[in-house]
Amino acid sequence: MDRVIRVGGIKVEKRVKNIFNNLREKLDVIIIKNSAEPYIDNNFFYVTGLEKGIFEGSMAILHPDGSIDLIVSELEAETAKKANATLHVYKSKEDLDKLLKKHFSSPRKIGVNFDGISHKDFCKIKERYPCLEFVDVSESLAKTRLLKDEFEIDMIKKSCMIADKVMKEIPGILHGGMYEYEIAAEINYLLQKNGADGPAFETISSFGKNTAEPHYSHGNTRLSKGDFTLFDFGACFRRYNSDITRTFVFGASDRRQKEMYETVLEAQKVGFDMIKPGVKVNRVHDVVSSYINSTKFKDRFIHSTGHSIGLDVHDGGVGFSPDCNVELDEGMVFTVEPGVYIPGFGGVRIEDDVLIKKDGLELLTKTPRDFVEI
Repeated sequence: MDRVIRVGGIKVEKRVKNIFNNLREKLDVIIIKNSAEPYIDNNFFYVTGLEKGIFEGSMAILHPDGSIDLIVSELEAETAKKANATLHVYKSKEDLDKLLKKHFSSPRKIGVNFDGISHKDFCKIKERYPCLEFVDVSESLAKTRLLKDEFEIDMIKKSCMIADKVMKEIPGILHGGMYEYEIAAEINYLLQKNGADGPAFETISSFGKNTAEPHYSHGNTRLSKGDFTLFDFGACFRRYNSDITRTFVFGASDRRQKEMYETVLEAQKVGFDMIKPGVKVNRVHDVVSSYINSTKFKDRFIHSTGHSIGLDVHDGGVGFSPDCNVELDEGMVFTVEPGVYIPGFGGVRIEDDVLIKKDGLELLTKTPRDFVEI
């Protein structure tokens, strides 16, 4: 079955053309191939505009004019009708072989996302079509996705709004003796209750000394008076993600906790002031890291200052890290998340999502960043 479907909203043809424009060499077509979960390439959803479905075993064939041929199994046919593409549905392995033979009969130079295709799938394609030349286009895909279009920015903003609503409710939920996993479950419930498709990633809910582990997630530690409480989570809305972190103190804080918080908050402000088009991302990390190292918490900042965010939580492989020299540009979206961590005592992280604008940034997460004792 071949069918041309046109839907409004997402300008997928422009996205496809931009991918070809960002290539280092001319190619006949680009294929985005899904395997089975968890080897599903988000670039498939980027180029098709599809929001629902898994699309295991599906393939998007991109053409330089912006058009797309979409090959899907009968299982995904109804969902695939929403795509802005020429739809081809297969019912059996034989059907799929015929479709691939048809589409690969004339191209000679084919782009493949090496970052997103399974090794097994690539070997099968290469074995079946030994005369074709395959070129890695992962760099072009990442570069294109770094610059968000209007639809993407709108989705990320809505995702951030949901995360803000949930963060606002957390202080009213916390009580002494509560388990970390309990508040994590509450956060995940509230995300969906407020309109998210689900959490953007595994929710981090840590108490006390566990807050010194940046990727701790949650466990069976109970909340006690004087504990740091750190919450790092995001909403996934129509496949687009947010990422926010706030750190509170349950009960009265001590001087060391306040100093840690004030240091991290000031470091984030320093980072905000550096962010504007033309600035290299490693410079943002350098100024944030240098500020923290100028305080009594030297060497207690142990990760990068942030990362690009979008369809993936870590989108496009670019972040505010010391080894990345990509220049900021209008339309990019990043997290800014400095932290200070003291093993055996606790940690503080403050994280917000920002949109790069012509003259600086727009703060997308709006939960107050003041020091809070609950």
